[in-house]
Amino acid sequence: MSMANEPGAALKHPRAADNLPRGTTALMWRGAGLLALVMLTGLVCVALGSVPIPLDKTASILWDGVLGRDLTGNTQAVIILTVRLPRVISVFLVGAALSLCGAVMQGLLRNPLADGATLGVSSGASLGAMLAILMGIQLPMLPLAGTAVLSVIFAFLSLLLVLFLAFALDRSLATNTIILIGVILTMFMGSLMSLLISFSGPRLRSLTFWTLGSLSGAGYAEALFLLLALAVCGLALLAHARELDSFAMGEENARAIGVSVRRVKLTVMAAVSVLIGVCVSIGGSIGFVGLVIPHISRLIMGPAHKRLLITSLLLGGVFLMLCDLAARTLLSPVELPLGVVTSLIGAVFFMFILANTRRRAA
Repeated sequence: MSMANEPGAALKHPRAADNLPRGTTALMWRGAGLLALVMLTGLVCVALGSVPIPLDKTASILWDGVLGRDLTGNTQAVIILTVRLPRVISVFLVGAALSLCGAVMQGLLRNPLADGATLGVSSGASLGAMLAILMGIQLPMLPLAGTAVLSVIFAFLSLLLVLFLAFALDRSLATNTIILIGVILTMFMGSLMSLLISFSGPRLRSLTFWTLGSLSGAGYAEALFLLLALAVCGLALLAHARELDSFAMGEENARAIGVSVRRVKLTVMAAVSVLIGVCVSIGGSIGFVGLVIPHISRLIMGPAHKRLLITSLLLGGVFLMLCDLAARTLLSPVELPLGVVTSLIGAVFFMFILANTRRRAA
């Protein structure tokens, strides 16, 4: 007798089929909502500024630009396509990269306060970029190479120094040892940057503004550079989502189920170093994005890293676009440093999340 003729089959089969689509449909709706949020936020950020442009007009100009239509003589098109659009794209990519790095580091180190700056990588990248700016280091073949290359190199050197010192103290590369040395190195790098700023002379104001975070001069070249870095390093990080899930049970348990703990740590840290180095070289030091957004993403999508990393990437871009919009418009025509805005908003968000987590735990 076939299953179709069994009395219970008609009841069991539809019920089992209904449970899976419900969960899948909910995730699809959340994902579609996030994508819609990204598009809507991007449109609003491109439209608003010192010269507000209606949303429908902004959308029309963007569509004409995609189709390659002639917009010569259109002042609004010049503002949107030449000034605002590349900046908004760059801001989104920086926010996405910083948030992704934060989510990865929190999972890797099993520390809710970890982000891209935990290992001293961000401070090292800032120091390298600052040296490139002060010394005027440039590579003629690549428009961004001077600052970006030195920033990435110093980020790697900071990571190698942290790992070397951690290995010298603890050959197992324990998480607590890595975090402690990273904090010490961050303080040391911060002292060196303060020393450089004090001797920067006429460049003091611009250098100080850059260290507080700014993407005011970002163009399509910067956006393309960020996109390439995020594509390469982001895919490498997403490929380790399952291993990061295993780290939640502890390194010993992860090792017991066949995860190469040391290889995963080194690969993830190297990818994070490159992303942080590229972001710092273009946008300066921007804090709290990689710390706050992963916590919000967990509340939306749960702790599984396959969904968490993608959600953090999208929400990080949205968050930084809104912060950049506030930096451009709140005191227009004066522009606030982007890092200051993210710190002000991020600190409030983080205190709320911390209080909510404690209340739920109690």
